[in-house]
Amino acid sequence: MKPTNPTLLAAPLLFLVLLPLSSQTRPPQPQTLPLKCAAGDCALLRGMPQTAGMRSGFVRLKPRESVGWHTTGKNEEALVILRGRGEALIEGQPGHPFAGPMLVYIPPATRHNVTNTGQEPLEYVYVVAPATVP
Repeated sequence: MKPTNPTLLAAPLLFLVLLPLSSQTRPPQPQTLPLKCAAGDCALLRGMPQTAGMRSGFVRLKPRESVGWHTTGKNEEALVILRGRGEALIEGQPGHPFAGPMLVYIPPATRHNVTNTGQEPLEYVYVVAPATVP
């Protein structure tokens, strides 16, 4: 009988131990996050399993810059305006001007865009969360 190499037996066992099991997934934990962003849009909370479904990010727009038309689908969105001036453009509606500090609410399934209308950078945090539409 040929002797078995213990290293060859250990490799598959090590692989099995490293696989995450769904029963071992930790629930979301409290945390603090710095509002630092080298680019124009940086994720803060990334959704499950980091949160129960909420996502958020920090956005910095230069004057006249916009994020582009988009929708958050079945999610609702809050924009926490930290500094600057801008306009929330909602498809089919006149623009909604805002200036920090302010909160802008975007309902679910709403096509929208955000544009910096000021002379200084516009900075805000967005929070997107699952919503049940009646």
